[in-house]
Amino acid sequence: MRIIAILLTLVIAWPSVAQETTQFRQITVTGHGAVEAVPDMATITMGVVSQGKTGAQAMAGNSKDLAAMMEKLKSAGIAPRDMQTSNLSLSPRWDNRSYSNGRDPEIVGFVAQNTVTVRIRDLERLGEILDAVVQNGANSFRGLDFGLQHPRPAQDQARMRAVEDAIAKAKLLTTAAGVELGDIVSISESASGRPNPIRMNDMAMSRSAVPVEAGEVSIGASVTIVFNIK
Repeated sequence: MRIIAILLTLVIAWPSVAQETTQFRQITVTGHGAVEAVPDMATITMGVVSQGKTGAQAMAGNSKDLAAMMEKLKSAGIAPRDMQTSNLSLSPRWDNRSYSNGRDPEIVGFVAQNTVTVRIRDLERLGEILDAVVQNGANSFRGLDFGLQHPRPAQDQARMRAVEDAIAKAKLLTTAAGVELGDIVSISESASGRPNPIRMNDMAMSRSAVPVEAGEVSIGASVTIVFNIK
């Protein structure tokens, strides 16, 4: 009787186990969405590179030129919260020609570098400001990125498009496979944007306001959605 009872329990439980196993059939898709927007802010990274016979001379020259550049930015209306210095360095300058004479390289001077990151919120003055700082100390340029001061609306719209794209892909795939799409199990998201660069040599050749076109920035989003298959 005990063996029969065990067999009856297994027979009764089997449909439930089979049903639970079916519910765990899933499909995972990734959707992408993007929104093009006109930028209203630019972030520029530039700095000053100075040389001197001694480290003190190099640093003194660098500080003088950097102060002139910062003062120019302030007079152009850039707020202190939109300026940040970073990457201050001092390194020796070697004379490698000593190798030809069988001697070790010699230190013939020092190089001091300092970098400033600046946010410009009035894009109509961007070319004018770039030209002004180049003429007043800046001799190192590391990039220009356009962006939005308030990116949240564009980011949310890109997320919505990414979700719509993922759902459309899931419906297409399940229809092609002859199965029915079930409920959403999970959603995960990552976002990205695309900056627009400008080259330093284009700036250095300009004798007037630097010609800069902001164009558009692309705010992108990607979502991965896991669905059940009925």
